[in-house]
Amino acid sequence: CPGPKPLQKRQVIFLAMLLFLWEADSETIRYSVPEETESGYSVANLAKDLGLKVGELATRGARIHHKGSKQLLQLNVKTGDLLLQEKLDREVLCGTVEPCILHFQLLLENPVQLFQVDVQLTDVNDHSPEFLDRDMLLRIPESAQTGTVFPLKSAQDLDIGSNSVQNYTISPNSNFRVVTHNRGDGSKYPELVLGKALDREEQPELSLTLTALDGGVPPRSGTVTVRIEVVDINDNAPKFLQSLYEVQVPENTPINSLVLIVSARDLDAGTHGSVAYTLFQGGEVSQPFVIDEITGEIHLQRALDFEATQHYNVEIVATDSGGFSGKCTVAIEVVDVNDNAPELSMSKISSSVPENSPETVVAIFSVSDPDSGDNGRMVCSIQNDLPFLLKPTFKNFYTLVTEGPLDRESRAQYNITITVTDLGTPRLETEHSITVLVSDVNDNAPAFSQTSYTLSVRENNSPALHIGGVSATDRDSGSNAQLTYSLLPPHDPHLPLASLVSINADNGQLFALRALDFEALQAFEFRVGATDRGSPALSSQVLVRVVVLDDNDNSPFVLHPLQNASAPCTELVPRAAEPGYLVTKVVAVDGDSGQNAWLSFQLLKATEPGLFGVWAHNGEVRTARLLSERDAARHRLVVLVKDNGEPPLSASVTLHVLLVDGFSQPYLPLPEVAPERAQADSLTVYLVIALASVSSLFLFSVLVFVAVRLCRRSRAAPLGVCSVPEGHFPGHLVDVSGTGTLSQSYQYEVCLPGDSGTSDFKFLNNSFGFY
Repeated sequence: CPGPKPLQKRQVIFLAMLLFLWEADSETIRYSVPEETESGYSVANLAKDLGLKVGELATRGARIHHKGSKQLLQLNVKTGDLLLQEKLDREVLCGTVEPCILHFQLLLENPVQLFQVDVQLTDVNDHSPEFLDRDMLLRIPESAQTGTVFPLKSAQDLDIGSNSVQNYTISPNSNFRVVTHNRGDGSKYPELVLGKALDREEQPELSLTLTALDGGVPPRSGTVTVRIEVVDINDNAPKFLQSLYEVQVPENTPINSLVLIVSARDLDAGTHGSVAYTLFQGGEVSQPFVIDEITGEIHLQRALDFEATQHYNVEIVATDSGGFSGKCTVAIEVVDVNDNAPELSMSKISSSVPENSPETVVAIFSVSDPDSGDNGRMVCSIQNDLPFLLKPTFKNFYTLVTEGPLDRESRAQYNITITVTDLGTPRLETEHSITVLVSDVNDNAPAFSQTSYTLSVRENNSPALHIGGVSATDRDSGSNAQLTYSLLPPHDPHLPLASLVSINADNGQLFALRALDFEALQAFEFRVGATDRGSPALSSQVLVRVVVLDDNDNSPFVLHPLQNASAPCTELVPRAAEPGYLVTKVVAVDGDSGQNAWLSFQLLKATEPGLFGVWAHNGEVRTARLLSERDAARHRLVVLVKDNGEPPLSASVTLHVLLVDGFSQPYLPLPEVAPERAQADSLTVYLVIALASVSSLFLFSVLVFVAVRLCRRSRAAPLGVCSVPEGHFPGHLVDVSGTGTLSQSYQYEVCLPGDSGTSDFKFLNNSFGFY
């Protein structure tokens, strides 16, 4: 309930509810039921009385609200019957208050509607009158005049009305009769009237039975013995200065405080004139007051409670030593003080409220204060910085509703403190805190951590290689924040995305399905979608670019000169060429990229080292010095082309260079052979002949050895099969070194497997060089 703007606080003032009292009375439903009725008794059919259809109470969420923790009535929402929860005792629930009305509220939740239900408990005669004392003692002087009245203690009956004490009778005797009188509050009390003078010498003591009868059908009764001692002459009874004393006592008066002083006088002298004060019970069984029998001072012996009892009628009796007595009444009014804080009773509370829902009912509660006047008027409020409002509904009932749509992503929980303050002095307040959780609605689409992703993978990767991933978050919670990732169809219809990559639908991790080839595909793009599991589902997408990194998996390829030509290409160089003369240019390419495609050239072998050189960066073959007539006419160059990868790959190319005197010579003339050169050529011829002879002799020896071994094994074999022994014959068969055309060692091994008829020759090292 919002308060005035200067206070900046939402308040609902209890006084405003008084405007609705006439309307509340018009909706009050009253019933009557006798007390002590068995539980399960049907008081009435609320659905019929309210004009509702059968079953409508259940659909509208009807329930009974009762102040206090003990539920006295229950509602059968199917039939609409209002049933007793247990047997009700009017005296326990209401005491002496009449009429005894139990107040209930019928709450319909959907839509919210309240009805006041009053059930009056009518009294039945279930209690007998009781005297607090077992007997009464009266000391009556024998000089008492006929018609003298002697007060008697009243009997207590918890019933009310006609079921309470209605009459007193005395056992038959010749001296006394009993008269029943009415008090101002309607209760009855007895007085003993002397009908015949007493004679102590004839009868010093009498024992009578006083009977109290109530007005029930049949009536109940209670008895007490009245013992009468006849006392010698005392002809004056005490008399109070006032027959009625009235006093107001605040309920917070301390114990033992002085309430009032009463005084009575006795005209007799001596011991017959001394007065003793005693306290008779009034309307309550136990009085919270005590009187000093000598001084007549009335003190408080028990704390007062305005909410329990507002008035006390106390009877004071003054008795002299001779047995005469006088009586007065003290009317004590308990004055209310603000000693009770307001009470808040929660009828309905919702632990969670969906976001984006305006004016949702969060809680329904009622407030009460047992104090009276301003002490019982209340103001209700909540914190002013919360998006909630308090609205009055019926009497002291309020609803707590949302002021507008809530946003769980901004704030998922609210701690609301409802403060109820009365208007007494000093003001008392009660606080009740509730926690309201804002339940999630799927109103946020997934958001990727980046606007786009660029992933890199090296070519020739292994299948199912993890290449990276995408990540998205959803501000919602629960299933609304659970994301599923998927590959979206690419814009390029020729891109086989399904065979290139796959995605883990749960975490967005991407995997390459097959080995990628940089030379075929340097990069490709696709889109990844993230969809939550809300209803309806929301989604978003992001662009992913995969860059294939080059690997050094391609060797250099020589474009010039071609190596697969049927006839080798011979480069012609004039003998008159200057140093640095461009013989030819080796042209090569590499399918890789970057430094893997950076090529370098070097001269690997040459017939005559130092005559030619290769530029490392452009592959140009140039003369390194001046040519002379002594230089051989034919030259063979091996150029190595190597890339800059890791590890580097290479290729070689063989160049044939012919030195000519001029470009017009159609053939190569035989140069004159120097004597030293002719001698070297002759030696080379001899070496070749010797090598051929030794090889033939070796092969013949091997064949003979194999034949002998086979024949020996055939004799031992049952079928006469000739087998060859397993193993091989290592050894250096030929090792020729010289300055001829065979410049390096040449060796081989012969291996003859025993299970085959073939021979395998293993060449261990075979290198031929031409210089």
